[in-house]
Amino acid sequence: MKYAFLGAGKMAMALIQGALRANLCSPSEIIVSSRSPSGLETLASVTGVCSGASNAEAVSDADTVLLCVKPADALKALQEAGNSLAGKLLISVVTGLKIFTLRQAAAGSRVIRAMPNTAAMVGRSATALAIDSDVTRADVSTTERLFSAVGEIFMISENQLDAVTGLSGSGPAFVYLVMEALSDGGVCAGLPRKLSQELAIQTVAGAAEMAATTKEHPALLREMVASPGGTTIAGLAVLEEAAVRSAFIGAVKAGAARAKELSAE
Repeated sequence: MKYAFLGAGKMAMALIQGALRANLCSPSEIIVSSRSPSGLETLASVTGVCSGASNAEAVSDADTVLLCVKPADALKALQEAGNSLAGKLLISVVTGLKIFTLRQAAAGSRVIRAMPNTAAMVGRSATALAIDSDVTRADVSTTERLFSAVGEIFMISENQLDAVTGLSGSGPAFVYLVMEALSDGGVCAGLPRKLSQELAIQTVAGAAEMAATTKEHPALLREMVASPGGTTIAGLAVLEEAAVRSAFIGAVKAGAARAKELSAE
């Protein structure tokens, strides 16, 4: 299996490293093209993959093409790849670019949309996959193997992708904000900065692992910590008074709405 990556950013790096770790292919079976010479040079030096002089060159000998560019650059990248895309599997990780649009821009290709998140860099992505009607079982298997190498995968319908973008696509940034705030709270309460940050990170990681392991509803896990009249319920009361829950719901909705706007644009 030969892969072509259009784009040499962080997501391309994460997916390539995941594919190599999982022995899905060798570095010589991956070729990357990018408008950023420095990004391309960095990716090639870190992973050992080949670099293409153009998108068309990168795509020409590939079986599977990964579209990993910014939304504003996506259609131009596909146009530059041209007729070389015909008959190939095209996997797009571009926010807001619908399957219908991708099929028009890459005539003759079979299309799958993927929405991973930046945790792919450490093999812990939550990736949603939406497949086109003419995608083959082999295409699905190829895509599942690739994204399973960087985390968990979830099969969804395309009309759910905007909501996924707002939740798991943007979600890591929301969690980092929580971690930063917890760390600042610890410093305000008298802890050294480094210790407070490490405690915040481990607390968030441990809570996520607890939820993943027990499969309990988050509300039940929260109740396990909040004993009557204790420190936790006092803190939770402050968060409820500040409408933190509503703010997070609003953040996910805003992210989903923006993804929908990008689709229209």
